[in-house]
Amino acid sequence: MELDLEGASLKSVLNRLRRAQGQISGVIRMIEEGRDCEDVVTQLAAASRALDRAGFAIIATGLQQCVADIESGRRNGEDAEAMRARMERLFLSLA
Repeated sequence: MELDLEGASLKSVLNRLRRAQGQISGVIRMIEEGRDCEDVVTQLAAASRALDRAGFAIIATGLQQCVADIESGRRNGEDAEAMRARMERLFLSLA
């Protein structure tokens, strides 16, 4: 299944990923500077949350596309159960 992010969904996911990228750069800099462990972990947790939220937004879009494909009969030879199982594995990979 090809991911089709558009408009607000695309902007939201890209913003979250850019935020995580900046936070990870900050973590690297903090470690190089010998900053306090608690500060580093706090920043790392923020980056992790941003990545999780971007992943869930991508999966939510994928689920919407799967439902639309199932309803319209466009499944590229894949049955509805196989699509559901594939999306479930993706979702659980972020859990």
